Amino acid sequence: MNALPNIRFDNDGLVPAIVQDDRSGEVLMLAYMNRESLAMTLEKGETYFWSRSRKEIWRKGATSGHKQIVRSVSQDCDSDALLLRVEQIGAACHTGNYSCFFTPVSGDPAKAKSLGEVLGALARVIHQRNLERPEGSYTTRLLGAGLDRVLKKIGEESGEVIIAAKNNNRDEIAWEVADLLYHLLVMLEMEGVGFGDIAVELEKRRGKSTKKEG
Repeated sequence: MNALPNIRFDNDGLVPAIVQDDRSGEVLMLAYMNRESLAMTLEKGETYFWSRSRKEIWRKGATSGHKQIVRSVSQDCDSDALLLRVEQIGAACHTGNYSCFFTPVSGDPAKAKSLGEVLGALARVIHQRNLERPEGSYTTRLLGAGLDRVLKKIGEESGEVIIAAKNNNRDEIAWEVADLLYHLLVMLEMEGVGFGDIAVELEKRRGKSTKKEG
């Protein structure tokens, strides 16, 4: 981790810290840090916050085991807010919900989610299925069937996408692409390839493309 950045703490010596799932992009929680808890977070690679009610530093997951492994820390343009991307172990919310932001106030939260968030959340579920192997789950059966079966499904679904596109049917295309993406995620889980690996490769290509255009 880098040295303590030049953060603008408020009059109480605190800065708001938004915590985001590094895999799915889901916003998990909002908490506060003081200078010491931020330094501990940067040093130890896990999240430490300041409890405004208890007036003490607390480590996320200290009692529940639902800790957060820090992948990156960014500050906003005014240096008075932080964004932490983490690997969440277990649920982020004390209620047992994965994210603290599960109560709708306005609009439809499902429609507000980006494709990246949905894919990330699905990848998280597939990973849990791989760890727990619950009976009756299609994902469990697919994982147990082995890589060749999953690759066969990817081939089949790819063909279905092509047919849907040839039919110029938007609903059919969305359906078949969703099937293909799901089976690709299962394959990535089996092969141990994360979204970060793909993002690095895409970023490399984007950089090369930009240089060519320049």
